[in-house]
Amino acid sequence: MPLNLPDREQSAYQEGRAPAAHLDLLHTAGFRAAGAAQRLGVFDALAEGGPQPAKDLAARLACDQRALTILLRVLVDFGYLAESTDHADPVWDNTPASAAFLRSGTPDTYAVVFSFWQRVLFEHWDRLEETVRRGEPSADFYRWLEEHPETLREFQTMLTRQSRMLAPEMTELVPVPAGPSRLLDVGGGHAGYSMAFCRRHPELRATVLDLAGALATGAQAIDAAGLTDRITPSEWDILSPEPIPGPRADVVLLFNIVHGYRPEQNAELLRRVVAATAPGATVAVLEPVDDPGPAGSVSGDAFVKLFSLNLLHGQGGQAYPYQEIAGWLRAAGLVDVRRLALTASPNDCLILATRPPAG
Repeated sequence: MPLNLPDREQSAYQEGRAPAAHLDLLHTAGFRAAGAAQRLGVFDALAEGGPQPAKDLAARLACDQRALTILLRVLVDFGYLAESTDHADPVWDNTPASAAFLRSGTPDTYAVVFSFWQRVLFEHWDRLEETVRRGEPSADFYRWLEEHPETLREFQTMLTRQSRMLAPEMTELVPVPAGPSRLLDVGGGHAGYSMAFCRRHPELRATVLDLAGALATGAQAIDAAGLTDRITPSEWDILSPEPIPGPRADVVLLFNIVHGYRPEQNAELLRRVVAATAPGATVAVLEPVDDPGPAGSVSGDAFVKLFSLNLLHGQGGQAYPYQEIAGWLRAAGLVDVRRLALTASPNDCLILATRPPAG
């Protein structure tokens, strides 16, 4: 959260009379301090126990009182906490923003996103300079996730939430043939989209392709939804030379997949995807594109650029512009390539393409 600077200080940074990079230093440190507070349980303890003096909060969290007080004072300056001095000892409480968004265990809490990006920026980005020098990823994002199970759970939680948010729009916009048909969900390990499509289309059967770790989350969700007879998790590595398993699909979902790979890898993947489809099939690509258009937001566009840097560092990919993705689809033999804007997420877009009918 930004420092609340008086006009005199703000203008000094804006007009170049003070180094604006100093504000970035302060905000980065504030963000890191808030991450420490989150992992210590500060926001949850205040949400559950109400305003507390530092000695009570320290006892509750098993922290050193002096050290915790120093941390709490930093969090006040950055708007995460409020301090009341109307008592013999200062009393600390969450600000409305922290109470609303950083408490864990509440539906759709931002705490999951906050914690995930803390780990990414301060641990996973350790060798970012090397990535930029070489043009090759200096880290393996998915291996790193496997080595950090808690962060992997947060990542899967974010994907599941996104699918829940976008599924109503996706199932409305992606055409599915009437009657018995087959859906192929490439890299959709959490199975959120496959479940949504199967609920909407009673005669649809789906196969979810992903790595074993990702499929474990989806398998539990499929079982809980009572859809094990209609959705089949199948282990498959996108970079494997093996052909896509199973019968030919009438609909293929490539949701948040191509941004993880290099252009040549995406071209090859789409060629193999088309080979696994039936004539007349629809291929649907969901992506945070690098050219969102007028529907996008300034903060959303900035996030896509940062996300692109993370993709480069951990996978060698990036957020691609629509025209580049459309070119891969056409080169794979698909026609009627079109882009649809999304209401629920303006910085994402849905790209549809069709395999020509037989004959």
